[in-house]
Amino acid sequence: MVMFLFLVVALAVVVAAVTLAVVGGGESAPLPEVAPERLHDPLPADRPVDHADVESLRFPVTPRGYRMADVDDALGRLAAELAERDARIADLESALAGARAAAHQGHRQPDGTEGAEDGR
Repeated sequence: MVMFLFLVVALAVVVAAVTLAVVGGGESAPLPEVAPERLHDPLPADRPVDHADVESLRFPVTPRGYRMADVDDALGRLAAELAERDARIADLESALAGARAAAHQGHRQPDGTEGAEDGR
């Protein structure tokens, strides 16, 4: 019976200590708000994104994963730059095809045969 009474008192002391620690010892001021962790390695704003920028990109971890806004911003930036590069590649390929066609037409004789200087 004495051992049971000792365990009940010990348990009450532990519960009181934990409650006191959680509540904060009677302080009435709440804890200050912590600013959310932001992306530390943003993509460069002054130049196009390159392979090294994407490799070094690290998103801060939150309790439920990554901050959706950071991931959305980074993916939006990468998608815009890829679309711009794809359009530039298409323009360059079109210009190259036009230049090749013009060069090929420049080497033909008026009767449609290739000239002697062509060598083909």
